[in-house]
Amino acid sequence: MEGVEKLGGENMGERVSPARVALASSIGATIEWYDFFIYGTAAGLVFPALFFTNLDPVVGGIVAFATFAVGYLARPIGSVIFGHYGDKIGRKTMLILTLFIMGAATFAIGLLPTYGQIGSWAAVLLVAMRVLQGIAVGGEYGGAVLMAVEYAPEGRRGFYGSWPQVGVPAGLLLASGMFGLLSLLPEEAFLTWGWRVAFLASIALVVVGLYIRLQILETPAFTRVRETQEEARIPFVELLRTQPRELVLGMGVRWVEGLAFNAYGVFLISYAVNQLELPQLTALIGVTIAAAFGVVLVPVYGGLSDRFGRKAVYGAGAVAFGLFAFPSFLLINTGQRLWMWLATVVALGIIYPAIYAPLAAFWSELFHTRIRYTGVGAVYQFSGVFASGLTPVIGAALVAYSGGSPWLFVGYMVVVTLISLAALSLAPETYRRDIYPVAEERPARPVAKS
Repeated sequence: MEGVEKLGGENMGERVSPARVALASSIGATIEWYDFFIYGTAAGLVFPALFFTNLDPVVGGIVAFATFAVGYLARPIGSVIFGHYGDKIGRKTMLILTLFIMGAATFAIGLLPTYGQIGSWAAVLLVAMRVLQGIAVGGEYGGAVLMAVEYAPEGRRGFYGSWPQVGVPAGLLLASGMFGLLSLLPEEAFLTWGWRVAFLASIALVVVGLYIRLQILETPAFTRVRETQEEARIPFVELLRTQPRELVLGMGVRWVEGLAFNAYGVFLISYAVNQLELPQLTALIGVTIAAAFGVVLVPVYGGLSDRFGRKAVYGAGAVAFGLFAFPSFLLINTGQRLWMWLATVVALGIIYPAIYAPLAAFWSELFHTRIRYTGVGAVYQFSGVFASGLTPVIGAALVAYSGGSPWLFVGYMVVVTLISLAALSLAPETYRRDIYPVAEERPARPVAKS
C-alpha cells in the first residue's frame, strides 16, 4: 500500500494516520474488554455469594462461571449481526453501537438487586445483561481489528493490527486492578457495595470511548468496496460458501489462545482463592502484573510477525505455552505468592501475547474484504464458546472431579495446544498477502515484501 490516499479517497490519508486509528481502536477495545472482564473477576469472587446464595458454594461457583460462559455463547450472535452490517454499512458505525450497548449492560449490572432481595430473578437479570455484553463484544472485535489493519501500511499490518489486541491485556489490567483496589475494603463493604463500583465506573470510560470513535473515518479498504458496489448481499452466507476452510482452521488456531487467557486470567483467580485459600488480592496482583507485561509485549510480537510471519510467532508462543503448562501449576501449587506471580507473569504476560498478537492481522488476511468483518468476527466469536467461555467451567469441573487437583485441567491444556498447532500447520502463511480489494473480489494474492 503506497498510502491511505490510494484507496480511501483523496483527502482521507491527509486527515487520518494509521497510528491515530490504531490508538483509537486500542482505547475503544480496552474499554469494551474492561467491561467484559470485570464480570469474569466478579464471577469468581462475588456472584456465588450474592446471586446464587441458595446453592452449595462449589456448585454456586460453577454456576457463576457458567453465566460467565453465557457471554461467550452470545458473542457469535453479535458477530453475525454486526458483521453483516459492518460489511454492508461500514466498520465505524458498528463500533460506536457496540460500545454503547456494552456500556449500558455493564452499568446495569452494577445496579442489580441480589438473590436476597428478589430471589431467582436476580440471576435471570444478571444473565440477561451478560447476554447483552456478549452480543456487544461479539460485534466489536472485528470492527476494531479492521479499523487498524485496513489502515495499516503494507508490511506493518501485524504491528498496527496488534494495537486493538492490546485492549485485551489492558482491559484485564484495568479490571483486575480495579478489583484489587476494591478488595482493600472490609469484606462486608466489598460484598455490599464495593464490587458495584467496578461496574458503575465503566460509564465514564464509555463516554471517553464514544468520543474517540466518533473522530475516526471509515477504512479505505471498505470505502473502495462501497464505491464499486461490491458489498456482499448476505456476508455470513457468502463466508460459509466461499471460505469455509479458512473459517474452520481459524477457529482451530484460536482454541489455545482463548484457553490460555481464561485459564490464567479468570480461572486461576478462583482456584487460588478457593483451592489454595490465598487472599484474593494475591491472585489479582499476579494477573495485574501479567496484564501490564501484555500491554507492552503485544505490539512487540505484532511487529515481529511482520518480519518473521504470523505462523512463526504464533507457533513459538503456542509451543512455549504447552511446555510451560505443568511447570506453571507446580509453581502455583506451592501456595507461595512469589512463585504464583512468576508462573502467572510468564504464562499470561510473556507467552500469551506471542499467541494473541499476530491473530488480528492473520485473520484479516485470511478473508476477502467484502466479508472480512464477518469472517474475523465469526472466527473469534464462534470459537470463543469452547475456547474461552467454557474454560473456567471446565477448569472448575475438572478440579472438583479430581478432589482439588489441577492436573486433569493441565492435561486438557496440553491437548488443546496440540490441536491448535495442528490447525496452524494446515493454515496458509498470510503476512505477504495483498488485502486490498480489486475490481473483482478474489482471494488475496502474494506480493513481494516491501
